Amino acid sequence: MKTELNEDLKSRARVPYALRRVPQENLSCLLPCSEPPQPGDIALAKVEKIGRNTNLELPSGRRCALYVGDLMVGVFGNRYATMQFEGYAKTDGERCDLLSMAGVCGLVESKHDGVAEPSKLRLLGFLAGPDGRKLRLSQFALPSAPVKSRPRVVVVCGTSMDSGKTRTVTSIIKGLRQDGHRVVGVKLTGTASGKDTLSMLDAGACEALDFVDGGLPSTYLCNLEELLNLHLKLLAHASSSGAAWVVIEIADGLLQNETAALLQDPRFTETVDAWVFAAGDPLGAAGGTRVLRSWGIYPAAISGVVTMSALAIREAQTATGLPCLTVRELESGVLNNKLMKDKTTPESTAKVGGPN
Repeated sequence: MKTELNEDLKSRARVPYALRRVPQENLSCLLPCSEPPQPGDIALAKVEKIGRNTNLELPSGRRCALYVGDLMVGVFGNRYATMQFEGYAKTDGERCDLLSMAGVCGLVESKHDGVAEPSKLRLLGFLAGPDGRKLRLSQFALPSAPVKSRPRVVVVCGTSMDSGKTRTVTSIIKGLRQDGHRVVGVKLTGTASGKDTLSMLDAGACEALDFVDGGLPSTYLCNLEELLNLHLKLLAHASSSGAAWVVIEIADGLLQNETAALLQDPRFTETVDAWVFAAGDPLGAAGGTRVLRSWGIYPAAISGVVTMSALAIREAQTATGLPCLTVRELESGVLNNKLMKDKTTPESTAKVGGPN
């Protein structure tokens, strides 16, 4: 049995970044929690306890403080974050956890020892539209777009969470913009968060897209076909926007299942013109480039957290035979000429020292 939402309830409910594509007028009524949630289901919840996430990220990117008793709209999804939560689109009766500041909900399965327990929510019901049908995030995905001309594609992947991938992406965008190129930034995989796409816009991207634009709250446990379709949809949209370049971030590390599947599938790798690898330390740079080369991927350069130390840069360059470039160097466009060339090959890496 559905219950109509009155205007007071609608005005009190905070809507997070993960639901930025959902028009508020579509939040019309509540449905009972009579079945288990699925990834993408949209729900209304009440904050019962403040934990790790003390704030909620709004569609504008602003963070608002959360208080016990607040009403919020959330979307169920899975989360893979080695430095934070492993969580799944589930509930414990009427209770669930806030898995991310952007409004992804579910139950935490495990967490990093240095992270507090999640904020706790009580599920009030699934949200439905004016027709009384349950709302799902996939209903609000970008429509298909024609491919006008294929932009050049740079992919940034890394050793792990917090290895410096997003900073590497924004630095490459800044460098390409220095030469007057029109660039679209894409966060292809991960869990909904405005921080990364907003950083891309700050760096000069004409548009920043992520999997939420493809109708997904996160990409953890998506199958390969879903990820490939998402990639092609976002690439087509970037093309229709007139992008000359698309700089894509792949979340987490090479050992993450979805990342490994994408990077070993020629239907994905054949759309990529250049690769940059973000590493946290020299050993990660050496091990990661060895894995990539075994998959037939030859990065143009190393960047990331490892570049915060001059000594680590020298070690990484010696171990990989690749240039290890700082944020400032990427922002200055030092890599642009190399990115302009044909796809990186074993022969081209040999010119800067060769794979070991």
